[in-house]
Amino acid sequence: MPELPDIELYLHALRPRVVGQRLARLDIISPFVLHTFDPPSEAVDGKAIIGVSRMGKRFIFELEDELCMVVHLMIAGRWRWLEKPGAKWPGKITMAGFVFENGRLALVESSTQKRASIHIVRGREAVMAMDPGGLDVMACTSEAFATQLRSENHTVKRSLTDPRQFDGIGNAYSDEILHAAGLSPLKWTTKLSEEEIARLHAACRDVLGSWMQKLIGEFGTKFPGAGDVTAFRPDFAVHGKFGQPCPVCGAKVQRIRYAENETNYCPRCQTEGVVLADRSLSRLLKDDWPREAE
Repeated sequence: MPELPDIELYLHALRPRVVGQRLARLDIISPFVLHTFDPPSEAVDGKAIIGVSRMGKRFIFELEDELCMVVHLMIAGRWRWLEKPGAKWPGKITMAGFVFENGRLALVESSTQKRASIHIVRGREAVMAMDPGGLDVMACTSEAFATQLRSENHTVKRSLTDPRQFDGIGNAYSDEILHAAGLSPLKWTTKLSEEEIARLHAACRDVLGSWMQKLIGEFGTKFPGAGDVTAFRPDFAVHGKFGQPCPVCGAKVQRIRYAENETNYCPRCQTEGVVLADRSLSRLLKDDWPREAE
């Protein structure tokens, strides 16, 4: 799922292309993508795009007459910009198409589980009603961050990735943040010290901020391709690096696998050398499960 740095990269590419442009037509290609019926999709045809912003991981397209399109890419959704105004929509993966005079914007989703969504609403209040309420770690104070973190007793990994707690952080960047902060992903939020919370807040801002700058700097005025927005980047420290050496201490990166995701961490930098139990593999190996990193 695209996270805050990826979303900001998309916004950087979208704004000069669509803001001020008139949306000639919205093509709803997949019936699964549109989650509202009033106003109808035809209501946005011919309306100018006033602004493009984000709310958490959602994209907000503001149009004339107080209309808004709220788009959530979910896990596999991506944007694709087609320079030729008359270009065909990309294959069977296009869920919806936004037709402009200067090009076409396709909402694509390669997964068989169609989760990306578009909501068409009228007025800012209707948009804000969809806000999950997560705190923006890039703008909040350290006191507000600490209060939010301690508002519920969860593992720090779960709290960081909960959109009701924090804004725009997902599985990939939470791993990078926790590694930078030197914290175990399974430490309980209510047991974090003041110093650890301050360290975590600083790591959130540093990791997310540096990756935003890096991605925007790399792409410049180019529009990122579908494969350019990914949860696995060569320069990541631990996420997707299972079995590879930690760039800080050289210890092998470990992982905890669950459902469709996995948590990656360095046992030496984050868990005092302890290898955290994997829910499935540790149960299978039982006494043979390694308790400490080699």
